[in-house]
Amino acid sequence: MALVLHTSPANKNAYKVLVAAEYSGVKVDLIDNVQFGVTNVTAEFLKMNPIGKVPVLQTPDGPIFESNAIARYVTLQKSDNPLNGSSLIDQARVAQWMDFSMSEIDRCIGLWLYPRLGFSPYLPPAEEFAITSLKRSLEALNKHLSTNTYLVGHSVTLADIVMVCNLYYGFKTVMTKSFTSQFPHVERYLWTLMNQPNFKKVIGEVKQVESVPPIQSKKSAPNPKAKKSPEKETPKAKEVAVVEEAPKPKAKNPLDLLPPSKMILDDWKRLYSNTKTNFHDIAIKGFWDMYDPEGYSLWFCNYKFNEENTVSFVTMNKVGGFLQRMDLVRKYAFAKMLIIGSSPPFKVKGLWLFRGLEIPQFVLDECYDMDLYEWTKVDVADESQKNRVNAMIEDLEPFEGEDLLDAKCFK
Repeated sequence: MALVLHTSPANKNAYKVLVAAEYSGVKVDLIDNVQFGVTNVTAEFLKMNPIGKVPVLQTPDGPIFESNAIARYVTLQKSDNPLNGSSLIDQARVAQWMDFSMSEIDRCIGLWLYPRLGFSPYLPPAEEFAITSLKRSLEALNKHLSTNTYLVGHSVTLADIVMVCNLYYGFKTVMTKSFTSQFPHVERYLWTLMNQPNFKKVIGEVKQVESVPPIQSKKSAPNPKAKKSPEKETPKAKEVAVVEEAPKPKAKNPLDLLPPSKMILDDWKRLYSNTKTNFHDIAIKGFWDMYDPEGYSLWFCNYKFNEENTVSFVTMNKVGGFLQRMDLVRKYAFAKMLIIGSSPPFKVKGLWLFRGLEIPQFVLDECYDMDLYEWTKVDVADESQKNRVNAMIEDLEPFEGEDLLDAKCFK
């Protein structure tokens, strides 16, 4: 009997098995038409996995479920397979990184992504915890990869296959470039392995997600026992259903409908990024030359609960999470967020440039962090406020008499 893998289409956990099979030279037949709520609840499927999850591998000795176990079974079909590690310590480290990938990377990606897709309740504090935990795990992985091409040894192992499949899913669904750029060695590692022939053959081309998915209402699982109305079986009814389910044209962002502005935001962002010397005379002057008070507005923000900012890295993660959740407005905004103080409690203050004369309503609706800050519109006719804007853009230190712990730019 051949090895037969049952899974849903484009399943990253099945990819682990298939990539491992490619590296090992093991033939695995693929059945990738499992439908949740339909195929996976049949008595036949539940004999293979009693909780109805995929992937499941049929073998001559019986079924195996859980993707890491299946991938390990496949690699063990080849004796002395280097994917499993060439020594006892390497074998243990392969298992170590596989466990790390599952519990510290994949789990946190899921806790961030699935509530936004409506598969579980969306709770802002839970999302913040998931993002902070994921950053901590990626920082550890980034440090390891700063001196290692692969997770274990000097060639691809099963640990790399599992890690890359989990990372790829995060890059594809929720981890934007602005998020992953904090971990350059992780980025290098992922794209290097994704371009290896065995990965590319199974997974194909991958494009990194451009924005975090918007929050959706909770989805209901399909009911396989529900009876269809006879009228819905007629060709005419089917045709109507197809028309009704056709995707609607994406609505334009309200900010795209504003009158044209003389200020080109990307020009300012480039000037900010490219000015390395004489910043005040070049970048700051350039900002005010470009600034259009009829098309843009400036806002100061002050965190309402600064007395709670007693741990430096937690405070920095809090600000980083806020900026990550503001990805939805990146095309229309620029910001500097300052974390102020040499000892706790640390103060968080920011400067935001928004398209339009008010804070965009969709930002207020979608980003819960907005309620955690007091917002004050900048009066650019007030020279003191204008100087404060300059100081925040320039990371001028001391700022209002205090040292800067950190300064983060949103662009």
